[in-house]
Amino acid sequence: MPHLVIEYSEGSLNEDQVAELMERLFVAAGQTGVMQPPDIKVRAQGYRHFLIAGKRDSFVHLSVYMLAGRTPEQKVTLSTELRRTMVELCPDVTSLSVDIRDMDPDAYKKRLK
Repeated sequence: MPHLVIEYSEGSLNEDQVAELMERLFVAAGQTGVMQPPDIKVRAQGYRHFLIAGKRDSFVHLSVYMLAGRTPEQKVTLSTELRRTMVELCPDVTSLSVDIRDMDPDAYKKRLK
């Protein structure tokens, strides 16, 4: 169920870099033990129009959506490891960030076919 949603400035990463970033973040998240690999979904979206502190600067932002229940320590472990992976793979990107979001398990609904 966890979702890793990568948002990035177009031009900061090429297609191969995006594919590698998706794969490596998937692996890094699973290795933390905070989430299980068979449950992880990863997607990426590039943005043509963006401003960072009022100017066009490169960015990669990762939002992690998980059902509530992880401890603060688990979230710090996860965000630290994911950011480390981003720093390694995106050394020339100006702004790298990770945000962990708890999802309400009662309100979250999905359909699998």
